[in-house]
Amino acid sequence: MTRPTSRVLALLEILQAGGLRRTGELAERLGVDERTIRRYADHLIELDIPVHSVRGRYGGYQLAPGYRMPPLMLTDDEAVAVLLGLVVGRRAGLIPQSTASESALAKLRRVLPTALRDRLEALLATVSFTAAPRSAAPTDTAVLLTLAEGARDRHPVEITYTDRRDRVSTRTIHPHGLVGHRRRWYLTSIDPKDHQQKLFRLDRITAATAQPGLFDSSAVPDPAARVLDSLARTPWTHQVSLRLRGSADEIDRRLPLGLAVVEAIDESWVRVRLNAERLDWVPALIAGLDLPFVIEAPAELRDRMGEFVDRLTLRANTSMSG
Repeated sequence: MTRPTSRVLALLEILQAGGLRRTGELAERLGVDERTIRRYADHLIELDIPVHSVRGRYGGYQLAPGYRMPPLMLTDDEAVAVLLGLVVGRRAGLIPQSTASESALAKLRRVLPTALRDRLEALLATVSFTAAPRSAAPTDTAVLLTLAEGARDRHPVEITYTDRRDRVSTRTIHPHGLVGHRRRWYLTSIDPKDHQQKLFRLDRITAATAQPGLFDSSAVPDPAARVLDSLARTPWTHQVSLRLRGSADEIDRRLPLGLAVVEAIDESWVRVRLNAERLDWVPALIAGLDLPFVIEAPAELRDRMGEFVDRLTLRANTSMSG
């Protein structure tokens, strides 16, 4: 939800508490000027909500006596879909604001009929998940929505971006798709200057502004596949290369999404390339595949693999002697 829309709804919530609210008080509570409050009130009136203005030194706004927003009429299936969408989105770390899901759930509770609200409370009280919740990357909601509109409507967007080396730049891009992956949002795009595909993390975009014009998006690759391929090829401290005996499809299915690039060498062998900041977890990954392998690079990984085997042997012998 964009920030102005959120504030219009916040104004409605304040007015529903009843009584006359002075314009200055409303402006202070919402963090805007009095002219903006008048514009928000006009917007509510356009939505057929009976907001009455009182002029004069102590003037302000109030709702018509007895007016309340009607209950939100959802079927059981619809209400469960909304509720689980909020809960799962929060646990996956994909809801941009840390408090957005809590405030949305609170509003949902207030406007649902009592019987349905009680049933949903029972679901919240008893549901559990096997995967641990993930903390959300600090994505700006306005940035997310601006880029979504640009991708849908095919208009350029100017972004301010901080790269992994903390270098800040402002550039205009052609946004193509938004992808949620491992608690982060990613944007696939084309740079109109060199026509190269570019991938951006949304938590590193501090501003996004729509630009005039249209671009052609007829030959855009699948955004999700583009993100996974780009992440697997991103250079890190160590570039790992392995040869494994098996089929490319089988090995690709057994590796985490976006972790590696898998290429068939011949009918028996496959090459796997992946990048890592540290090598300590790679031996366990290789052992878990349970396939014949050859470490091509880096040489340090061979030593790590030997240490890993020694630790397993020691633990196995200790367990047997105990």
